[in-house]
Amino acid sequence: MYARLQSYQGVIVAIGNNFIRHTKLMALMGVEAPIVSLIHPTAVISQFSTIGLGSVVFAGAVVNAGSKIGLGAILNTCCSVDHDCVLGDAVHISPGARLAGAVSVGERTWIGVGASVRQLIKIGSGVIVGVGAAVVHDVPDGITVAGVPAKNISKT
Repeated sequence: MYARLQSYQGVIVAIGNNFIRHTKLMALMGVEAPIVSLIHPTAVISQFSTIGLGSVVFAGAVVNAGSKIGLGAILNTCCSVDHDCVLGDAVHISPGARLAGAVSVGERTWIGVGASVRQLIKIGSGVIVGVGAAVVHDVPDGITVAGVPAKNISKT
């Protein structure tokens, strides 16, 4: 497959698992594959934001001014990333999830369907935020949070 990569106009990694998607994307970038991003025509992307290569932005997603989206991110249907947010590589923002202004999300983190994140919150790398959670406090690396308000539910 690698031998034919340059014959393609563009390549994207369409794998839902954040870790696997990130690993495959880095391998493809290492062999200089022509990585592209896919942005649905109904997505609303501020001209003052940046979307990393290999990202997919689904229908109805909104990315506001000053936001920076990392490589290989998934911004799913009707999610909202407000002003000045910073999302790491291979993040998945699920359908209907809402990030208020200046939220930071570490690489390979998954924000569940309909979750809401208060402004200025810092969410670490490798985090899972459960469906419908309300994140009102910073979240350290590698844990799972759920509920309203979101609390650590990781197994110890």
